[in-house]
Amino acid sequence: MSPEIIIIIIGAIIVLIAIVDSIKIRGASLDLMDFRLKIPLGLLGVLLIFYGAYAYGVANYPGQIEKPVLGSKRPIEYPVTSVQVISPIEYDSVKCRILTYGVYPESHEKDIWVLLFPSDSLYYPQSDHTNTSHKRNGEWQVITRFGGDKGEKYDIIVFEADQTTSEFFSATIQQWNEMRSFPGLELDEIPEGAREVDRISVYLQENCRGVY
Repeated sequence: MSPEIIIIIIGAIIVLIAIVDSIKIRGASLDLMDFRLKIPLGLLGVLLIFYGAYAYGVANYPGQIEKPVLGSKRPIEYPVTSVQVISPIEYDSVKCRILTYGVYPESHEKDIWVLLFPSDSLYYPQSDHTNTSHKRNGEWQVITRFGGDKGEKYDIIVFEADQTTSEFFSATIQQWNEMRSFPGLELDEIPEGAREVDRISVYLQENCRGVY
């Protein structure tokens, strides 16, 4: 359960306490607290509800409004025989949020996932609120968010995944978003149904720590 939801629940409980204490039953209210305390307590509960709702809305704002940067692209070599990264290119200098874009062969049916591998040697699956990378007409893309220091090296690793692995990555991202914490995955935590198909290295153009 996210902190924002907890704040909303606490606010609702406070408001409920203030209201119940004021309800008259058989002509008399409970009067567990002074009347002068009920009003501020009720207002506090309402403020907590509004704050929690606002914070939750900000944290879960739809990813479609994001405007990631599309970096340098390399030419597509036809015919496409494997899943490949087309942008960014190897050793590119990238901003904190980019659109990782690539191609896949016509016969490819598995899901495509991008995982970031920074200097902490952990893996971070990427999603733009569609969970898997968006695939259409032989092209795929996903919003990729970095969180390291300027000049830090990142590997962008592309995996193809079966349904079980996709469900694992999706559940992991959802859990991290709810916790508002992103601890990363160890190599042995990645399911066997994930197979690496491409990898490039890039460097951060700016300080991205704490941005997302």
